[in-house]
Amino acid sequence: MTLPRQIPTGARVVVRVTEGVDPTDHRMKFRDYVGHVVSWDGYTLELVRDAAANGSRPAQNVTIHQEQIATLKPIPERPVTSPRP
Repeated sequence: MTLPRQIPTGARVVVRVTEGVDPTDHRMKFRDYVGHVVSWDGYTLELVRDAAANGSRPAQNVTIHQEQIATLKPIPERPVTSPRP
């Protein structure tokens, strides 16, 4: 995959990274990260991963190296919803 030279700070993206081959089924495994870009220098992506919508995982800082990236796509912001009464 050809990665962009620049990614604007604050852009919301989904990044699919390779986790390696599973020793049991011998298939490539992937993990997705959704969040906002802190920095991108063409080699290392710094991302603030979004908190889980159901509250099971807080936001976290993630560092992803370019050789791990399988795909990278911009995505829209999560819609703001008001709390239920």
